[in-house]
Amino acid sequence: VQLQASGGGLVQAGGSLRLSCVATGFTLDYYAVGWFRQAPGKEREGISNITYSGDNTWYADSVKGRFTVSRDNEKNTVYLEMKNLKPEDTAIYYCATQFSDSIRFGDPPQKLYWGQGTLVTVSS
Repeated sequence: VQLQASGGGLVQAGGSLRLSCVATGFTLDYYAVGWFRQAPGKEREGISNITYSGDNTWYADSVKGRFTVSRDNEKNTVYLEMKNLKPEDTAIYYCATQFSDSIRFGDPPQKLYWGQGTLVTVSS
């Protein structure tokens, strides 16, 4: 059972990246997935989530209008499309699930199943 985030890299401000979160060993179809990030010296924050069906999404104010979360259940993958990136978006990005139809961002980290993160660096 594994979640793996990928797609990070170095990009200039104003650029775009698409992150992928792939599940192996279990079917992601039934579960909501959240995207989180942790910037250097800061606490991890939840920035987006998507329900198992993809019908409902949520975004933190800091990324609203620039990031789009989506999923392809046939590929067992959730995506985070990031546009108009800013230097303050620099962070390690993680995906996570609670094996339920919702993500409770206020829960302690041990209540979520985390994927390995991917580093996004935005240069000014």
